[in-house]
Amino acid sequence: MSATALPAESLVDRYAAMAHAFERRPVDAVLRGLDVVLAGAALLVLAPVIAVVACAVLLGGGGPVLYRGPRVGRGGRTFTMYKFRTLRADAEGRLGPYLGHELTRLTSGETTAVGRALRATKLDELPQLWNVVRGEMSLVGPRPIRPRFFEELADELPAYWQRLVVRPGLTGFAQLRLTREMTWGEKLAHDFEYVADRSVRLYLVVVAQTAWAVLARRRPTA
Repeated sequence: MSATALPAESLVDRYAAMAHAFERRPVDAVLRGLDVVLAGAALLVLAPVIAVVACAVLLGGGGPVLYRGPRVGRGGRTFTMYKFRTLRADAEGRLGPYLGHELTRLTSGETTAVGRALRATKLDELPQLWNVVRGEMSLVGPRPIRPRFFEELADELPAYWQRLVVRPGLTGFAQLRLTREMTWGEKLAHDFEYVADRSVRLYLVVVAQTAWAVLARRRPTA
């Protein structure tokens, strides 16, 4: 009788073990408290806006109102990230194999009229406040990435696992500084800068700069 082969360990699993062994800092608990207070308050204040956006998405292209996608979180745990739907039905199946500039180019052709307005104003990101309250995300940190793309990028960039030390964020250094010419390695360097230097002051600075960028209708991401 032959032995049953054990499933191969994925890069996500392997790097998750490394992230769990990474030293936690006392400031992480403080930042988590700020996440709960700020995201919870934002959900209450923005509840009317969220309701209006949900109706606009529904009227502009039918359901579903929310996009739900798997993302790799802190310590390699996979969670469901929420956004208001901005693409045509079944667009993710058509866009799934692509990454980077090619994904950006093809996505523009799949975006609905309502979706373009939501992306320009960043209102499509509002449901992620719920991910923050649940503890799956933070207001500030590296952007969450699909498991498949994590595997690809981690294979090319061995230090990529260090992103798993903190919760993925709604915004971060890489998003505020991002340009279309920036490589994945350069984006990763900005993520590492926040992971290494994270503090209450830095967290509040990134939140304030992101709020200003959104209110000024300047896109913090490409």
